[in-house]
Amino acid sequence: MLEPTHNNELPAIPGKRYFTIGEVSELCAVKPHVLRYWEQEFPQLKPVKRRGNRRYYQREDVLTIRQIRALLYEQGYTIGGARQRMTDDDEGAVSVHVQAVIKETIEELEDVLKVLAPGK
Repeated sequence: MLEPTHNNELPAIPGKRYFTIGEVSELCAVKPHVLRYWEQEFPQLKPVKRRGNRRYYQREDVLTIRQIRALLYEQGYTIGGARQRMTDDDEGAVSVHVQAVIKETIEELEDVLKVLAPGK
């Protein structure tokens, strides 16, 4: 995935399982209303909603928000450009995974062929 460049000045992410929108707001230096807006614009951002429609973000969500923040505020992307960049990065990660699985499968099939090959 995309590595945020200047997010090192943001506070460290505590080892908690869930974060409230206020906590995420402080961790990412983004106001809560902006986080709610980004949920509508970025399909990768899906916090868990519990009683009273309260949002609970996980560590992956916080990292995603920091990536979005870096794209928009530091690299100068528009919302649409950042959305496209995040989608491209997700597809790239999937294709790398698929390529690794294909390579592993080919190696396993070659091993099976060696076992089945007569006289070799």
